[in-house]
Amino acid sequence: MDKEMKLSGYRWVVLLTVCLICFMANFMQYQVSAWGVVVMDTLGIDVAGLTNLMLMPMLTAVFLSIPAGSLADRYGVKIVVSVGLILSVIGGFIRFFMIANFAAQLVAMFLIGCGIACLNANLAKVLGTWFKQQTSLAMGFFYAASCVAIVVAQAFSTMFPTLGISYLVAAVALAVTALLWILFMGNVPKGESLPEPEPVIKYLKIAIKSRNVWFIALAYGLTLASTTAYCSILPSALELARGVETSVAGSMAAIITVGSFFACFAGPAVVLKLGKNKPFLILTTIVAAAVMIVNWFLPLGAIMWVVLVVNGFMTALSGPIIQAMTPDLPEIGVKYAGSAGGIIGTVGLLCSYFIPVIVSTITGDNWTMNLCVESVLFLLSVVPIALLPETGIKAKLQQSKQSE
Repeated sequence: MDKEMKLSGYRWVVLLTVCLICFMANFMQYQVSAWGVVVMDTLGIDVAGLTNLMLMPMLTAVFLSIPAGSLADRYGVKIVVSVGLILSVIGGFIRFFMIANFAAQLVAMFLIGCGIACLNANLAKVLGTWFKQQTSLAMGFFYAASCVAIVVAQAFSTMFPTLGISYLVAAVALAVTALLWILFMGNVPKGESLPEPEPVIKYLKIAIKSRNVWFIALAYGLTLASTTAYCSILPSALELARGVETSVAGSMAAIITVGSFFACFAGPAVVLKLGKNKPFLILTTIVAAAVMIVNWFLPLGAIMWVVLVVNGFMTALSGPIIQAMTPDLPEIGVKYAGSAGGIIGTVGLLCSYFIPVIVSTITGDNWTMNLCVESVLFLLSVVPIALLPETGIKAKLQQSKQSE
């Protein structure tokens, strides 16, 4: 166990590179949202077309997550993510050079999603390899990078003189980020070796057979889908059901991100201190679901704004911890974490797409029912979490003592 606790100082270089990729992927996706009206005018599309454009990187992940994870288990993460990033850079420049062609823009956004899709599928593998017992903490930095990227994209993208220049700067920045990954990323810390390679299908079979992988996938899918849907419909709900002005409603939804940012660090830090994951996850998930429901019924004013921040904080606590549990599963470890991460990522994205659509179809224009259902779905993630084995530091120490 002492040997496992020794971590390479180079892990911070790896984490910085990973966070830069996360930042650029989210920034480039939310540029489309920030420039929404200009994009629609330039391409001659409606809101549905704009939504399709924004969601293309998620579609990429649906197709790539499982193969990217399995191939990384076999050939190493560096080469798989490098290929994905090269495709993303190509997509970034296609987006700039063919700015007025809708079909080309769809292809460009699909390609832009390749790098982050390959990385997300292998995120637990990368961070688990370099950070060992501190994986959840490193995962928190990754989640925080996405929060910052969304805010920066929404706040500063339109400060560029034109949409084209904004796209060009982003494409160049992504190319630099890809180069940093290719030059500085390592598959394993110095002194460690890659596991003996096995057939790709074997990696996938082991991950598929693990019920714990499916429990993590379900917990991840329910939390991701419910929070994404909640935040997406909140501005419209506030405007149409509570009479809030459009600009204010948007700001109220955006302030949730402030709480989420701090939760990315707080959650992992607490479970590292406690040495256990499950009690913290179960308690905070129950409280978070209650906050989601209560938040909607509060009177408009300062109290609503404060609880929105609390809402973002509580609902974001579990994400980094759940995703970091993958390499700690005894039957998975770092060796099969790519294939497991691919399954988890695919399930999460499918839940994020289908669950909000189903809920909206059932609830219609009943905003109160919609938000309450999303809150209950978040609460339901407690079930798969409770079925998972304890993977905290204290559990590892106990297993180590028993094996001696």
